[in-house]
Amino acid sequence: MKLTFCGGVRSVTGANYLLEIGENSKILIDCGMFQGAHFCDKRNFESFLYNPKEIDAVLITHSHIDHIGRLPLIFKAGFQGKIFSTSPTKDSSEYLLIDSEHILNKEAEERKENPLYTLEDVNSVMELWQTVKYHQKFRIKDFEIEFFDAGHILGSSFILISDKTGKKIVFSGDLGNNNTPIVKDTDIIPASDYAVIESTYGNRLHEDAGKRKDILEDIIEETAMAKGVLLIPAFAMERTQELLYELNELAENKRIPRLPIFIDSPLAIRLTSVYKKYSQNSDYFDKESIDLMKEGDFIFEFPGLKFALNTEQSKEINNVLAPKIIIAGSGMSQGGRILHHELRYLSDPKNTILFVGYQGAGSLGRQILDGAKTVRIMGNDVAVNCRVASISGYSAHADSLGLINWIKPARQTLKKVFVVQGEEESSLALVEKLEDELAVEAIVPSIRDEIEL
Repeated sequence: MKLTFCGGVRSVTGANYLLEIGENSKILIDCGMFQGAHFCDKRNFESFLYNPKEIDAVLITHSHIDHIGRLPLIFKAGFQGKIFSTSPTKDSSEYLLIDSEHILNKEAEERKENPLYTLEDVNSVMELWQTVKYHQKFRIKDFEIEFFDAGHILGSSFILISDKTGKKIVFSGDLGNNNTPIVKDTDIIPASDYAVIESTYGNRLHEDAGKRKDILEDIIEETAMAKGVLLIPAFAMERTQELLYELNELAENKRIPRLPIFIDSPLAIRLTSVYKKYSQNSDYFDKESIDLMKEGDFIFEFPGLKFALNTEQSKEINNVLAPKIIIAGSGMSQGGRILHHELRYLSDPKNTILFVGYQGAGSLGRQILDGAKTVRIMGNDVAVNCRVASISGYSAHADSLGLINWIKPARQTLKKVFVVQGEEESSLALVEKLEDELAVEAIVPSIRDEIEL
């Protein structure tokens, strides 16, 4: 087998790995978009490092845009193979790709460039998509493939791939932060010869998962007492649903004051419908969540919660007096309705902006989190006078300890670990931990690197 790193190295985004056996068996693992200061990085316009017409299949670990965002591009370039993922990943990917196409077209207009792809390209991609279950082995030419639960978001997977000689490589995708609500914990890694592991939080530890709800409760109470607005930029997939789960519990147990909570994200609302679809399916939901639903506690519906699906409903939020909570996309403030609320509320010291997910280098969210006193939003200079807070325990990613613990069961068989999907400092820190704590050889590859396995 030969492995080529076509993206997702020395940066968090753009996951894209080519695995080959000889000349006639070629598959991709993920085909993600590069993201940075703009939703769409200029690297996305560059040619692929392979001929898409020669690719037999694409295996998708999960539905985040940095793992699926260039699928319509490889279709435009001639890919006609199959795309494989779990059912929830396929369902959510369709919503996310449609939303991405809309954002990309807006950006293209502003930058006077041609858009990456069209809605027709997205629809064509979905026609190539097939679904598989966890632990359902299947073959693509010379490869045997098995999906495992990554515990990251609904339907997320890490993927074990074997050749005819029994050589095995596992691709982590994004690994979950265990003991979080809704989705099940990450499966144990099987014995493997090689592993490609993410490192988004390779140099950091999250707050204790049990404390994050207490921190959220305190921030809500303090903002409410100040009669302020709590802004939460949240990723539409998983982060919004996790927040709803915990806000539901806080509200029902009267741990927070009764106040309006707005979900101002059409995408998050549509993706929440995917969660509802699978909410009784034990392949994807954890036992605690299923039991709550059976008892009649609809975790995505509780007093005070309001969904703003259309533009008029979004504008009406401004007419509701504080205190109030507004959860809106995008998670890194790179677009979406959160920008309108940040423009309106960042300058008031009574208000709070709370980050509950990773903020990519160069993003507006990262600027605010890093302490910028003024930021540029939709052509306006906006003073950041509000309180800025973050809770890393809400990350859907494993932290450095979680990553080490995931690799540990396979340490006796692993010949080498490739550390990807992290900023360089984070990836290098994880390499050091893998070598020092597990005595596993690990490297941070570079883009275009080809490795004979």
